[in-house]
Amino acid sequence: MRKNQCFSPLTNALRKCYLIFLCAIIGIFMPLYAKEQIYLMPYEQQDALRDLINSIKQANDSIDIAIYSFTNREIAKALRDASSKGVKINIIYDMGQKTTSNSTIGYLEKFANIHTCLLEGNPAKKGKYKGIMHHKMIIVDNKLIGLGSANWSKNAFENNYESLYFTDNKEIIQKANNYYQKMLSSCTPFIIH
Repeated sequence: MRKNQCFSPLTNALRKCYLIFLCAIIGIFMPLYAKEQIYLMPYEQQDALRDLINSIKQANDSIDIAIYSFTNREIAKALRDASSKGVKINIIYDMGQKTTSNSTIGYLEKFANIHTCLLEGNPAKKGKYKGIMHHKMIIVDNKLIGLGSANWSKNAFENNYESLYFTDNKEIIQKANNYYQKMLSSCTPFIIH
């Protein structure tokens, strides 16, 4: 018999304890590490657009979006398809998008399960103008959030220096969702004329 083939009962017990301890440590600390991905455009434009569209396609229940400017037809079609599967979609656009001719707001508003609305920022202190709703955010099934600088336009994904960051960190998603619900409650519904 080889020396390594035979272990004493004490050695086996220690190995089992070590494995149990190791599994417990992994089980405790693994949830602290969220899955994260950042895309830096224009260098990672195809990957960024692909993952954004895939996150929309994989939605099962809900998609909440706040977007300043949204003209990308490929993303709009993915949202249309998700809504046809029964996914509930809310999209907050900046108030200025109401009159932008190539905005997706009018196209998406006509589909079942898609609710679009408009939001503007607070009045300036001297009251001469109002702020804008400048977010670029998507929350999918309250399990994934995407944030960044990129508007959802062809130019942002292909030509601009932009970022798009995804995480499944529960605390970040909860904080963003609470904030999103406040914005949504202040929205003006978009009405197609």
